[in-house]
Amino acid sequence: MQLRSTLTCPECGHQAAETMPTDACQFFYDCKGCGTRLKPRAGDCCVFCSFGSVPCPPIQAGGCCS
Repeated sequence: MQLRSTLTCPECGHQAAETMPTDACQFFYDCKGCGTRLKPRAGDCCVFCSFGSVPCPPIQAGGCCS
């Protein structure tokens, strides 16, 4: 299981490698490039599933996020 994911801002393209939480979904993330507050796209459980290079740990494990 990978715990690091690179988030890419859809507004400015800034990328940042972040460690994903293993015990909760991360619903918000503030871009370190432009300050835009990212939130999951419809149907996704967290910002890592929407904007990350690697989905969140529960999804990687074949489960679902709560």
